[in-house]
Amino acid sequence: MRTDAIRTTVQLVAGERAALAASSGLINSAPDLGSKTFLATQTLDEARHVEIFTQRLYDLGVKPADLESTIDHFANPHLVKFAGVLLEKVNAGDFIAGVVGQNIVLEGMAFSVFEMIEAGSRELNPKFAHTLRGTIADERRHVGFGENTIGALIRQHPEKKSEIEDMQAVLANTVVGEFETRLARIGLEYQAPVGV
Repeated sequence: MRTDAIRTTVQLVAGERAALAASSGLINSAPDLGSKTFLATQTLDEARHVEIFTQRLYDLGVKPADLESTIDHFANPHLVKFAGVLLEKVNAGDFIAGVVGQNIVLEGMAFSVFEMIEAGSRELNPKFAHTLRGTIADERRHVGFGENTIGALIRQHPEKKSEIEDMQAVLANTVVGEFETRLARIGLEYQAPVGV
């Protein structure tokens, strides 16, 4: 059970680290002050999530000296690959693709996963379930920003639509239902993973 808890928590840390890097990296490419301010607050949220889930690994017996090797060992390769593609878009200053990857896809997946883990933790670990409820509230806000912002920007830049839809391919064999719903809300079609 401990190994399973570590494996699950590593996915949370890996996802939140990607979210931290993406949200902080998107600030400078944001097109307006409101978006910059939101992404700054999201960066603080993501830093707190990284800290909380890293502490959970320590509480599960992972030694600080073994943190990185534990994350490398257990992190889902599809999540790692997606994080790499996302950060390439962010580092290139592609605000639209970055926010779709960060606030629609990654946060949408995280939202669903956190809800599932929270429901399963209510009786076995009420303290962790409480922590997850706070994280879920943050994720709901992050996804809302993505849907509102990207829906408007895609209408302004329709030439980006196919490139953004192609980002989905890196999520082969991962949870697709949540982000498929969110993509439909902003007028994008889900693209089935090919060759991943």
